[in-house]
Amino acid sequence: MFFVLVDSNTKKHCLPEFEKIIRRDLSLQVISIAAGERQKNLESCQSIWEQLSELGADRQSLLINLGGGVITDIGGFAASTYLRGIPFINFPTSLLGMVDASIGGKTGVNFNGLKNNIGLFNSSSFIGIDHKFLATLPECQLKSGYAEMLKHGLIADAEHWQNLISQDPEKTPTLELIQNSMEIKESVVNQDQKEKGLRKILNFGHTLGHAIESLSLKKDTSPLLHGEAIALGIILETFLSIKTLGFPKQDFKKIKAFILNYYPKRDFNSEDFKDIKQSILKDKKNEAGKVNFVLLHKIGTAQIDCKVPEKLIEEAFEDLKDHKI
Repeated sequence: MFFVLVDSNTKKHCLPEFEKIIRRDLSLQVISIAAGERQKNLESCQSIWEQLSELGADRQSLLINLGGGVITDIGGFAASTYLRGIPFINFPTSLLGMVDASIGGKTGVNFNGLKNNIGLFNSSSFIGIDHKFLATLPECQLKSGYAEMLKHGLIADAEHWQNLISQDPEKTPTLELIQNSMEIKESVVNQDQKEKGLRKILNFGHTLGHAIESLSLKKDTSPLLHGEAIALGIILETFLSIKTLGFPKQDFKKIKAFILNYYPKRDFNSEDFKDIKQSILKDKKNEAGKVNFVLLHKIGTAQIDCKVPEKLIEEAFEDLKDHKI
């Protein structure tokens, strides 16, 4: 049996198009959850398991995840744990899903106010990319995915970075740029599937970015999108790179200027900072209670497992608060 997992957005905008491109003799059972990062939790996962069970899914069934990063993350986790594992494939419909979330076998849900705190590594059997799904996205979602592409350039490919900042992130990127980002992530993942070493570089911007995203999900009526939070994390962690690894200040100014030109600005008060500190202390990359950052030597070269004094983190937030370029 074939099942397709959608959210309320992809059910309306993407499922009709998807049904046109699959074999006509395939009968799809549709499983749906509400849209948004706040739905990436165990309650939604339970709903998916219940729907699979009620519809008669067995170990020979296939779950097709049709959606953005939330759908591929939670769908992969639900499939990997239902009946101790059924196969799944990803058809990402967002830019974020195409260049990041659907690649690499990370599945999971948010838990206890922390991003992706429950999950496992299990790769999809297939990833299908169809550029035309991007036409369904609003500008903010395109920019959210673009932030991950910017990260790819900063950690691994200076030429890719230059190509990205010569484009408008509010417009659909070229297939070449999308493919370059996918290849960077695939190359890293293929060398380190379980994130024991090299793969940690993909977390650049995410230690503070995830903490900001978690804070926004708790506090804001309209929370920051994943990529919007990561964009702020990129600024903050590049600032830390100046102080810790001697990253060039002129390059930092260019990074900060580009991001602040396109992404939402956000101020953080003392209570926010306390919340953020608590979040980073629970980051998955930490070891023996010490926070591990991914920082940059230069554009295209990253270093994992960097320790940063709390005072420098405070300085980074002060610099961001002034929005100076």
